[in-house]
Amino acid sequence: MQPTTSLVNSPDVQAQRPTVHVSLSRVGVTNVEKVIRIRRGDQEQLYWAKLECFVDLGPLQKGAHMSRFEETVNDAIGEVILGSSAFRAEELAQNIAELVRERQDAKRAEVTIAARYPEHKPAPVSGIQTQELYTMFGTAVATEKGTRRLIGVAAQGMTACPCAQELVAGAARQRLTADGFDDDQIARIFEHVPVATHNQRGLGTLHIGCPEDCTLDIDAAQLLAIVEDSMSSEIYEMMKRSDEGAVVEKAHRRPRFVEDCVREMIKGVVDGLDGLAPGAFVSARQENLETIHQHNVVAERFGLHSELTHELTSGEHAERHTTMREWLDGAGA
Repeated sequence: MQPTTSLVNSPDVQAQRPTVHVSLSRVGVTNVEKVIRIRRGDQEQLYWAKLECFVDLGPLQKGAHMSRFEETVNDAIGEVILGSSAFRAEELAQNIAELVRERQDAKRAEVTIAARYPEHKPAPVSGIQTQELYTMFGTAVATEKGTRRLIGVAAQGMTACPCAQELVAGAARQRLTADGFDDDQIARIFEHVPVATHNQRGLGTLHIGCPEDCTLDIDAAQLLAIVEDSMSSEIYEMMKRSDEGAVVEKAHRRPRFVEDCVREMIKGVVDGLDGLAPGAFVSARQENLETIHQHNVVAERFGLHSELTHELTSGEHAERHTTMREWLDGAGA
């Protein structure tokens, strides 16, 4: 007897027409956890990562083939894990996005990778080795025009509030004056003794986007240095007392608002990344976890490299700030 059902002859339900003929901007899978091998400079290392994969869906197709996302991710990662070469995060995202677009027969595919990775660095005074964890991002959008890529990093640091420091300094100046110190003596005291203020733990994120024809080699370590230097001080997971004192003093000698951190990141990109094309994309974000308030504070700046460069050199307010979504979709470039 013939079986009543057959997987071979079963209809392709996803390819059928939907009841409502409306296209969907993004359809896909999230929270895909994998171990990937990433190349950073001359070194290769395994990282734990989360991936998201999306395609656009036309108005006459009921659904995407969800199993193909997993198959494509496994195939692309398998090539990296088992093959002879490793990719950067954004290169791996590009490979997956292009495979997903082809296998889903889509006009557009988007893949994002977030990988946690360690860096070993010495504490500032004692020099003891400490392991710090950072996040690396790789995003790619593949279309018939080519593939756009984003590389990003996220790091934590410390900020010291300039406003509260001025208030404390003002009160201290009044007390010192009343106690007989003159202005020169007070200035010398403040030069040698950093003034107290309240602190925040800062979360900085920086993304750089390369257009389809981009050949610039952007190193995640360089982006990481820009993010950490934008804050009042770096932080370390393990420190001796001498290190703690150095970190706190450095932060209080470089008080910065959340807005200052974003502006420093933008300046670091424009000044430090030679060869970045005018149509490249830059996004800087800083969130500070307040200690004397229950809320947090956030600042962002995003736009094309040309928009940012013009504003930095001219001082004129750029009325257009190209968003990441606009740039990924090819608008404004």
